[in-house]
Amino acid sequence: MYSKLATAFILSIVITTYCHAHTYLIFGAEGWIGGKLAAMLEKQGHTVIKAQSRLENREAVETEIIAAKPDFVLNAAGKTGRPNVDWCEDHKQEVIRANIIGALTLADLCFKHGIHMTNFGTGCIYEYDDQHPMYSGKGFTEEEKPNFAGSYYSKTKIMLDTLLQDYPNVLNLRLRMPISDDLHPRSFITKIIGYKKIVNIPNSMTILTDLLPVALKMSERKLTGVYNFVNPGAISHNEILDLYKKFVDPNFTYHNFSVEEQSKILKAGRSNNELDPSKLLKEFPGVPHIKESIIEVFKRMSDLITECKK
Repeated sequence: MYSKLATAFILSIVITTYCHAHTYLIFGAEGWIGGKLAAMLEKQGHTVIKAQSRLENREAVETEIIAAKPDFVLNAAGKTGRPNVDWCEDHKQEVIRANIIGALTLADLCFKHGIHMTNFGTGCIYEYDDQHPMYSGKGFTEEEKPNFAGSYYSKTKIMLDTLLQDYPNVLNLRLRMPISDDLHPRSFITKIIGYKKIVNIPNSMTILTDLLPVALKMSERKLTGVYNFVNPGAISHNEILDLYKKFVDPNFTYHNFSVEEQSKILKAGRSNNELDPSKLLKEFPGVPHIKESIIEVFKRMSDLITECKK
């Protein structure tokens, strides 16, 4: 079960959100995170319109915005690559259209029409360095210049992250390695349990159960600017897999390999970092620590799997 603090925190968000019904236009609503946002908003009694236009088509996007008359726009669309970000290395033009041109088109049109936009971005634009060493607990703040462009995906996200800061109507949330309570294929847990070998590095991560309700509250309050959108603290890959073994599958095994060995099988580098969520915590101090919350994730996951087996 949740801790008393975490439970009170989530209930306060839900109760407050129920007080006012709004119209939300969601881009990427058929995707994983966009779909979760749409379901949450519909459950809360809001009007949800799932955008059909492609972001790079400015005329179609503007027509849809004018027709929908949304109070808020959420952007959960973009290219991350299938099965992983290595795909972006060979599809650069598609990535540019979606991750830069498309997202900027939406931000610009929302600015033109006086609409608040929340962009679900990424914190995979940093890597540990001498000022932010691994296990130090010193995370990158929103003001620090991104230092990781080892993949084309991250390169485009750095460009977008920088440019969105010039739009006063935009809230840009930097998610990292998002985790859900189920075994959805896009969840970080599902990804790493399927790997033959993993590197054991601590990272900041975003537990969706904790933070998606926060995102909707931030949108409703029309907060703007960039936020590191992660649970406090960092957790290693091995810690996550050990918990998976403990709570979900006692027969699960895994093997480690080094970053150097990993690089031999990847087209692009991977971002590993800890982000500083102090700015987020000033607004929402109840966001639980990653090592507290991840245990609750596995408990809920175990209960869900047990229920499905009945």
